[in-house]
This record gives sequence, C-alpha cells and structure tokens, in this order.
Amino acid sequence: MQETTFGQLPAVSITAPDGAQATIALYGAHLVSWKTADGRERLFMSEASPRDGSAAIRGGVPVIFPQFSTRGPGQRHGIARLSHWRLGDHGNDATTSWAEFLLTHDDVPAELAQGWPHAFALALRFTLQPNGLEMRYHVRNTGSESFDFACALHTYYAVDEFTRTVLSGLPETSPLHFGPPLDNVYPAPAGLTLQPGTGTVQLAQQGFTEFVVWNPGAEAAAKLADMQDDEWQRFVCIEPARVDQKPLATGDEWTGVHTITIA
Repeated sequence: MQETTFGQLPAVSITAPDGAQATIALYGAHLVSWKTADGRERLFMSEASPRDGSAAIRGGVPVIFPQFSTRGPGQRHGIARLSHWRLGDHGNDATTSWAEFLLTHDDVPAELAQGWPHAFALALRFTLQPNGLEMRYHVRNTGSESFDFACALHTYYAVDEFTRTVLSGLPETSPLHFGPPLDNVYPAPAGLTLQPGTGTVQLAQQGFTEFVVWNPGAEAAAKLADMQDDEWQRFVCIEPARVDQKPLATGDEWTGVHTITIA
C-alpha cells in the first residue's frame, strides 16, 4: 500500500504480485484507476472531472449510498461519494492485494448528514486478484431505528470502440449494442459478459438486485460540465445496484459483491 494523490485529493495505491494496480481516492472511497498486469487502464476517467473535493468525481467507480439517482427525497446518488472515508485493513498475499475503506455517520459532512440523519457503518474492500478485481460492499445499521437505503457501484468501463461494444447476459433481451443514449435498469443476473472492442470482461455479482446500464450519448454529454463533449464514446457504465430504497433493521447488515474478470 502506498499513499498518493488524485489531483488535490489524498489517495491510496495498491499493487498486486502480478503488477496490477488500483488507486482509490479517500474522497468517496472512489476507485479512480485500475490497471491490469499488462498496464492497460480498465476504467474511464473524465479529463474534466473535479479532483479537489468540490464535487463528485466523474468516472472510475462512484459509490452510491443511500439513494440511487433521484429515487428518493434526499441527495441525488447519496452522501457516500461526497464524504471522506478512512483507510482500514490493507495487505497482500501470494496472489492478491487489498485495501478496505470505512465510513460512518460521524464522517459525513454536517450539511449532508442533516438530510439523512441515521447511524450506519459502510465498508468497501477492493481486492486485486489474478486477472481481476473484487469489490465487496458492506452496509450495517448501527442505530436504534430502521432505515431505508439503496446503493450501487457506478462503474465506468473504458471501451476501445464504442459502436463495437457489446453486453451479453441481460435477462429477456438479446445482446446489447451501444450507440443511442441508454439509461436502463435490468433485473440482475449472476453474471454478464462485456466485449469493449478488444478482449472480454466477465462481470459477476452477489447481493445486488439490478444492473443499471448507462451512457448519456452526445447531446446529454455536451450539457455535462464535468465531461468533455467527445468523451461519451470512451465508456459504458454497467452498475450492480439496489436502485430502490429498502429497509435495514437496527443491527442488521447487507453485503454486495461485484467481481470483474478479464477473460
């Protein structure tokens, strides 16, 4: 584990025995870079993204909690991506390297906590594995009352050729080819296959209930201040999620796991 920075933000970098690397900003526990052992960057990061904590980071893997998008009364996409997390357990063994990040209600900025005044504990562990990455997302209700929550790992995959990118395995649909704008929610199968122009990426999940597939297209991307006009052709978002807020009783826990394997 090595301390580093992402723009003006403190960050942590981990390196696996095979040479794969991941960099996580403490702001949002945001995975901002994942390079496989061949040195290839697997995630998209907008050149126009804020890198100073003034706003959410555009690209990588934003962490959504406790609200997905505007599906609720609170902050769009929640408070986790706008809070500074703490580094927890980290280490490596013969084949893997990992780092875990922690967030509780006490870590959330006051202006955000006012909009969601519940006691909770989040843990997000990134593990570099041979030919892949695992993200383990844990939510615990530490308060005296039940609360409703949604969550997601809003993963931006870098693609080589946008119009040749194909996603297979979605229920009740043929393989999805990218082109027009997309913002679709699908019941989550156990796994999906992404062909980003070169090679194959296997996506597996446990505990999540949906996959969200998103790309803004040219017109909407041009209206995003944190994305350059042509960058929409460089990524697709495929997000394991619980898009609707569901109750978590006091003392109860939830865990979701997302595993990405380069085939």
